Amino acid sequence: MSRQYSQIRQLTLAAFFIAIQVIMTVMQIGYIPIGPINVTTMHIPVILCGLFLGPAYGALAGFVFGLTSMLRATFVPGITSFIFSPFITVGGISGNFWSLVIAFVPRILLGYMSAKLFRILRKRGVQDLVSCGITAAVTTMTHTLLVMGMIGLFFGPSYAKALGVDISA
Repeated sequence: MSRQYSQIRQLTLAAFFIAIQVIMTVMQIGYIPIGPINVTTMHIPVILCGLFLGPAYGALAGFVFGLTSMLRATFVPGITSFIFSPFITVGGISGNFWSLVIAFVPRILLGYMSAKLFRILRKRGVQDLVSCGITAAVTTMTHTLLVMGMIGLFFGPSYAKALGVDISA
């Protein structure tokens, strides 16, 4: 396979994964509202992009995940949208620079780390299917912990107030 063909193939697959993310966002299957929060399935194409195309394209897909998250929080706001968008004020609580950090950093790391972890597991002789499963589970949990940890760190009291929960709970 020629180098040019390989590059075109990678760009095409990257565009495919990004298109899936855009479709999932527009069709509202990427962010599923459950009460005041959104459960996301947007991590799936990010992880797959990292697995198939490597860390750079995985990080790019993660960036798109962050971008769609910020845009959704900005243009379809809910009571916790200030967490992902610096442009939103909800109930007197405003987003800020840390909103961008929460929206982008864990998502970029999700795509990057999925590729890196998969490669590490393969080098250690773990079968591809098992490597994919371990990678998906570990990176999904890591992403969730990063997002929730950053929310607690940067917006803990404001998040609790928006949800109507006592901060000591």
